[in-house]
Amino acid sequence: MTANRAEPKCRGCDAALSTTLLDLGEMPLVNEYPPLDSSAAQARYPLKAWVCDSCLLVQVEEIVSPEEIFSDYAYFSSFSESWLEHSRRFALEAEREFGLNSKSLVVEVASNDGYLLKEFIAAGCSVLGVEPATNIAKLANEAGIPTENNFFGQKVAVDLVARGKSADLLVANNVIAHVPDLQDFVAGLAAVLKPGGVLSIEFPHLLNLMQQMQFDTIYHEHFSYFSLHSLEPVLNSKGLEVYDVVQIPTHGGSLRVLAQRADGPRRREGPGLAEVREAERAGGLDRIETYADYTKGVEKVLNSVREFLSRARQEGKTVVGYGAAAKGTIMLNSAGATPEQVEYVVDLNPHKQDRYLPGTRIPIYAPDRIAETKPGYLLILVWNLKDEILKQMSHIRDWGGRFVVPIPEVEVID
Repeated sequence: MTANRAEPKCRGCDAALSTTLLDLGEMPLVNEYPPLDSSAAQARYPLKAWVCDSCLLVQVEEIVSPEEIFSDYAYFSSFSESWLEHSRRFALEAEREFGLNSKSLVVEVASNDGYLLKEFIAAGCSVLGVEPATNIAKLANEAGIPTENNFFGQKVAVDLVARGKSADLLVANNVIAHVPDLQDFVAGLAAVLKPGGVLSIEFPHLLNLMQQMQFDTIYHEHFSYFSLHSLEPVLNSKGLEVYDVVQIPTHGGSLRVLAQRADGPRRREGPGLAEVREAERAGGLDRIETYADYTKGVEKVLNSVREFLSRARQEGKTVVGYGAAAKGTIMLNSAGATPEQVEYVVDLNPHKQDRYLPGTRIPIYAPDRIAETKPGYLLILVWNLKDEILKQMSHIRDWGGRFVVPIPEVEVID
């Protein structure tokens, strides 16, 4: 852990930041995919994660504006079947638990292509999405899912309320990490939520990032990395209180935080709240000392990835990657992987195919290329979808191909 004289401000509590969790050097934007006929060098930006000595919120500085990152976006939620199934289950549970019906309005912030809201439409609820990416919002509206193309914050929330669009259920799945102005965003959540409404926030749990060495989830568009310990004070400051927490397996282990307005009807505190608080205490997330040696653990992971890639070349076996997602970009750039070491990466998303993985000059193709080239190793870069990919790509075993998972340590699976 090192000190830095430049002292940016914590977006959680406004304290000066002076402690570095991890410095990954210069990295490309993870959702900027150059076409294969491009020869121009890709822009790189400093990527350093800080931990606030006061509130212990882990965060990166706003190097690139949200408009530059999100206005035209390559991530579509609908390309992961396991994520779609997670969303279906959530919609069914929410409808039952929160008593949603035809008079209820479900609002989702960063609603992407409407993957979740369509489940609530099927249940008879009114819905509204707020999505910053113009290309994705357009697709959602064309699919019949009412979506406003805007960056959510207090101003947008006040406008929605003025138009009679207060939320009975307000969903913010995997978006709060993407917000540079955290205070404005949370104020907006509080404003658009009905007094008796429920706010559901999902985000990757910092405890897993620390314990499972999930450093490849750190990138420019992920501005903050939350524990319950660091999120609760921010919510409380805007009149919101957490009444339950659910631990879920998505994205390598996430939290679903359920909150309500402090000035509305009170729900009974659920058992998950105390469980997660205790897990975080046991994991040391409430102590700055816990964050001291994270860099050493990351270097150990990266060295094992480098050693695997070198060994595969010595064996004369081809390595290809699965998943042209942010995780893959950070992992392969951090390890210094070249097209000679990783021949190509595959992805189901056609918007990423026939482009380069950011910063690497490694091409991206459709998954059927694997059967054509029969590589020796398939490196699962989206390790959070390991089980889905092992099932989907089981045919690589027909020619003796093997799977490799890099996180939390390199594992070769026959």
